[in-house]
Amino acid sequence: MNELVRQHTALSDTDLEWLHMLVSEWQLLSDLSFADLVLWVPTLDGTRYVSVAQMRPNTGPTSYQDDMVGHLVPRGRRPLLDAALDEGRIVREGDPEWREEVPVRVESIPVRREGRVLGVIARNTNLLTVRTPSRLELTYLQSASDLAQMIASGAFPYPGQQADRDASPRVGDGLIRLDADGVVTYASPNALSAYHRLGLASDLVGQHLGQSTAELAPARGPVDEALVKLASGWAPRETEVEGNGGVIQLRVIPLKPKGIRIGSLVLCRDVTELRRRERELITKDATIREIHHRVKNNLQTVAALLRLQARRMDSDQGREALGEAVRRVGSIAIVHETLSQNLDERVEFDEIADRVIAMVAEISPGKVGCRRTGRFGILDAEVATPLSMVLTEILQNALEHAFAPGEYGTVEVIAARSGTGREEGRLKITVQDDGCGLPAGFDPQSAGNLGLQIVRTLVEGELGGTFDMVAGAIRGTKVILDIPVPGQK
Repeated sequence: MNELVRQHTALSDTDLEWLHMLVSEWQLLSDLSFADLVLWVPTLDGTRYVSVAQMRPNTGPTSYQDDMVGHLVPRGRRPLLDAALDEGRIVREGDPEWREEVPVRVESIPVRREGRVLGVIARNTNLLTVRTPSRLELTYLQSASDLAQMIASGAFPYPGQQADRDASPRVGDGLIRLDADGVVTYASPNALSAYHRLGLASDLVGQHLGQSTAELAPARGPVDEALVKLASGWAPRETEVEGNGGVIQLRVIPLKPKGIRIGSLVLCRDVTELRRRERELITKDATIREIHHRVKNNLQTVAALLRLQARRMDSDQGREALGEAVRRVGSIAIVHETLSQNLDERVEFDEIADRVIAMVAEISPGKVGCRRTGRFGILDAEVATPLSMVLTEILQNALEHAFAPGEYGTVEVIAARSGTGREEGRLKITVQDDGCGLPAGFDPQSAGNLGLQIVRTLVEGELGGTFDMVAGAIRGTKVILDIPVPGQK
């Protein structure tokens, strides 16, 4: 709509914002009218109209099989558009139009803002399935007529009260019509069922909705007065009411077709099961985070016991082996600590990589510098846990074997990720040092030390990737990992 309005019309940004507010609300008018809506705006030179938005009803058959957005028609071809735009009033046609053997009743509603008519809504009703209207349909149509008059006078939509189109109640969820005093004159079957879920034992018609709603909700002191006023239809608001184990969502729309409030529409939706599932998910998320937190604590306890045992050992080789075990356990604990702070099983691995680098760098006090370049991005927990161990082993191996005691050097971790969005991508990790390089005849695929065995097993087995070690371009060693990573959800 932005592109069409700016390309073809002289409307300002504030006018365009008003049209956006209207379009965000007009599903209500379409459903109440059982009709298609098309928004026509005059072009810059005033000789044509351009259709900038379209809405089909959920309550009846469409009268347009094709998409009308972007169509241009000259003035004079549709007299009802001309009359509504020029005279600023709702124009109704006497005889229906025939479109592909379907009779269609056409009406035009001017869209007014601050005294100016910005465009015209063409309301097109498919008459093929017209039958004797029920009380529900008559209420719908009368409410639609009131809303149309409010649009024509510039009183609808209500600025600052635009609802979430996906979350708000719709006409079919439940509709209640109130008079000017807040007394129910009509309640649809779905609306009545929603109130029965709150514990209502009688009919709604003839009752004051605000007082009845407050009686069904738990006592909340001063809040009851606000609930009474809201459910009486005095202002455009949304709220949820909980009682008797049920939860209903209310949306109130005051009706002021001639500037004076004659009543209100209340859309209601039973969201009991939806809120129950949300609470279950919140409980589940909290439980998962607590599990990760406890796993992290247990791993840190294990690491502390291993450090204590290392201090009591007389063998240097034994102390070194236990130190390596401490770092392996610590790398897993870092992942669980990060997972305990998230709502899902995904982590930003850059933070984990930096902490692993800092942890491993402690074995080389001040002599060898470690740094990271590039981004790992967000990874699933089943990838992050083994990858943290792999990174720990590779860095530990580089710091222990690439440099002589007291020698200065650098170890760099380079991450490059390909593939974006939902597509599966690849994560290429290069760990390179400027140390002494690989010994003659070294084969990374068959070398027998425990660290490399862990790396091969995790990379090729759990991560489904590849692992290689090659000599650096000038000196040192380069370790290359290439693993698949799922796309971000």
